[in-house]
Amino acid sequence: MTRHRCTWATTPLLVAYHDAEWGVPARDDRTLFEFLVLETAQAGLSWSTILQRREGYRRAFAGFDPERVARFGPREIAALLEDASIIRNRRKIEAAVQNARAFLQVQAEFGTFAAYIWGFVDGEPRVNHWRSPADVPSSSPESVAMSRDLRQRVFTFVGPPLCY
Repeated sequence: MTRHRCTWATTPLLVAYHDAEWGVPARDDRTLFEFLVLETAQAGLSWSTILQRREGYRRAFAGFDPERVARFGPREIAALLEDASIIRNRRKIEAAVQNARAFLQVQAEFGTFAAYIWGFVDGEPRVNHWRSPADVPSSSPESVAMSRDLRQRVFTFVGPPLCY
């Protein structure tokens, strides 16, 4: 059987990510928080750059534990700004901390972050059949609605393309 891959899966790291994680429905809150932190860091950069630093992010952001990250204060943020294993962008680091706090609020309201986020697609993954990379949009009506709602819940760096 021939495996079909997206055209962006051009390195061993990207191929491994594509084959094991890309498009695989995630319903575990810690995994969803990890992707939220990594996608926030990725804004304006390549996904490859972020994947190369994933272990640094895992260590720096307490194993992607939103409860621990939500407690980060000025001292922890200052330390992260000195950590060469992650992207040292103050706005992105502060966004990860703010998003952890908002994430916990969503969990408190909905039981799990997964229940909340999957509600935008009625609990079912969207399966598209684009013919070429040029056909893939940067957002969808669902991602626009999700972005709007996340922002109302004081998440940052959560535009429609990230949500898509």
